[in-house]
Amino acid sequence: MTAELVRGQNHPLSQTRLEIRVSAGTPIVAAATLSDENGRVGGVEWVAHPGTPTLPGLEVSRQAAADHRLAVDLDAIPDAVHRVNVLLALPSADGGGPVRFGAVAAPFVAVTGLDGTEVASYTITGLDAETAVVALELYRRLDSWKVRAVGQGYAGGLGELLTDQRLTEAHELSAAINEAVAGGLARSVSAAPPRTADTDRSRQTAGQATGPEQGGPAPQAAPGTVPPSSPYGHPGGAPVPQPPFPGGADQPCDTEPSVPAAGHPVNYSHPGRQTSAPPPPPPTAPPAEPGQPARPVAGDATGWSMDERLYNQVWGMFEDLARTTAAYRSAVDFADSRMEKELDQVLSDPRSRIGGQAEAARESAHARHTQLVTRAREALDRDIAQLTAEAEVVEPALPLAFARWDSPVWHGYRVPMEMPVALRLGDLHVPEAVQVRIPMLVRLPLERGLWVDSGRVGSPDGSFTDSYELRRAALESAVAHAARLLAVHTPGEFSVHVIDPAGAGAQQLAPLVQSGVLAGPPAAGAAGVADVLGRLTQRVDLVQMAVRAGAADSLPPDLDLAQQLLVVNDFPHGFDDRAVNQLRYLSDEGPAVGVHLMMVADREESAGYGPLLDPLWRSLLRLTPVPDDHLADPWVGHAWTFEPAVVPPGSQVLHHVLHQVAAARREWQR
Repeated sequence: MTAELVRGQNHPLSQTRLEIRVSAGTPIVAAATLSDENGRVGGVEWVAHPGTPTLPGLEVSRQAAADHRLAVDLDAIPDAVHRVNVLLALPSADGGGPVRFGAVAAPFVAVTGLDGTEVASYTITGLDAETAVVALELYRRLDSWKVRAVGQGYAGGLGELLTDQRLTEAHELSAAINEAVAGGLARSVSAAPPRTADTDRSRQTAGQATGPEQGGPAPQAAPGTVPPSSPYGHPGGAPVPQPPFPGGADQPCDTEPSVPAAGHPVNYSHPGRQTSAPPPPPPTAPPAEPGQPARPVAGDATGWSMDERLYNQVWGMFEDLARTTAAYRSAVDFADSRMEKELDQVLSDPRSRIGGQAEAARESAHARHTQLVTRAREALDRDIAQLTAEAEVVEPALPLAFARWDSPVWHGYRVPMEMPVALRLGDLHVPEAVQVRIPMLVRLPLERGLWVDSGRVGSPDGSFTDSYELRRAALESAVAHAARLLAVHTPGEFSVHVIDPAGAGAQQLAPLVQSGVLAGPPAAGAAGVADVLGRLTQRVDLVQMAVRAGAADSLPPDLDLAQQLLVVNDFPHGFDDRAVNQLRYLSDEGPAVGVHLMMVADREESAGYGPLLDPLWRSLLRLTPVPDDHLADPWVGHAWTFEPAVVPPGSQVLHHVLHQVAAARREWQR
């Protein structure tokens, strides 16, 4: 739950890799300072600004923008630093923009996790003649970090603000920042079209994240000071390998990297990545025409790699569409209630209930309703057009793990050498914008199991009403998900087991069986079910004990430490009480040690177990084999239609990919 802060209030931070999102409605400058326990900034090399955007564990934008995303890694902040101050300032008045914060909308600042989940937010109100403001302060408290809403403004601009933080070169640095910003104003991101109060937090085109790998200059350290470095790692050094995750996979993606000894390079890429080459820089958009919105660019969000930038951009598109749709629905509801109120007033007065006066009042009420709805629809269409343009450039740029099955990247498939950031399970859309399909991405390693519902769902076109067709489609969908998981992992890092007690899914499971990518033949009968569940349960027990005892080296040498996926078909047929309890145990304890469930089942068929299985269904992410509106977004709670990622009819891409995976596995096992 987001903590909405007021001035002076603080909130603990449970994560150390964060984003700070700023929305101001007009181009502003975002900067940050590092200070000691007394609040003193040690020198200009302790200030991140558009001219020098990177400091240890910190990166800001290179230009003025209406919206900013600052990347922060608190684990990489030097020990001498006790406070990170987030600064906002209006560009020099020479650029023709506003001259005081009182003339613009109140800036909104949010601290979020890398998945976009808000941790704390603060709307900076009460500003008037100020041209610079300390928005937030991240500070150490014992062995943890907290965020405090500051909101301290300065009418004298950045020079006065930096002087107050006891920086001796304050005014010289302020002039240098204004000069750097002036050089980039032609590239600055203009404010989005006006939004309602419900949607003013939505993400617009953010300033391009830049670091040394994108051509940005690396700041130089003065003698006796903390040497700045990019959050992406040492420019010339090889990354430090991450310790292996005890479950056979890399470290979970929410595990924070440790800081190595001074002088060693730091690897801030996704945990477990072994590449030393930096990600390719995102493309640069040509300048927008006057009065036109900025042209979208694939990968313009912040992140530690190009994959994370695209992941964050997709998440931002999801949030944008959720908020603009909520604004439209709210406006329509308001127009409906206002018209009903006006009509009730007309009908409540006997003198105006009939006759020309009543008819004129009705027409006036309907006209006002139409005007409000039309205005709301125009704003929605404008936002949808921008999102459609962004989707058109983002979709072709998505990496293999994020791409649809019909994407050309699958035809050039090669077995990857590293685990991706996330995985695509399907698409999401809302009724107001069916043409905008948002990829549904989930982080890897999986934090919860999957449930492909083979029961009756409300298909929009009325298809798949037959239960046999639904079961077939559900298992085909599960096979596609399992194949994608196998395809995006390196050989030996991911194994798939299948339980099909009655052999009812032999036809749909054929691509997995015939290609030889499974860990073993599909388990059939009660004995086969008991054997697979027993082995996976024992694996979870052994790894858990080794982790708790700090004795990972004592695990049996023949234990498969790769991540495990168990696909269960036709549940609960062929499962006794012991097997059901083992499934619940794997669902609860397995993800933490690299064992994941994928259930293909109809919940109604297991109703005989009563509430015993309710925790099992709640622990799994429900997917459907046909479009269904069972998912809700985390911002406004509106229902979204989910469409699974399916292989195009007649396409051989699935067989091609699985045979390459099988060949890589055989080569790895030699």
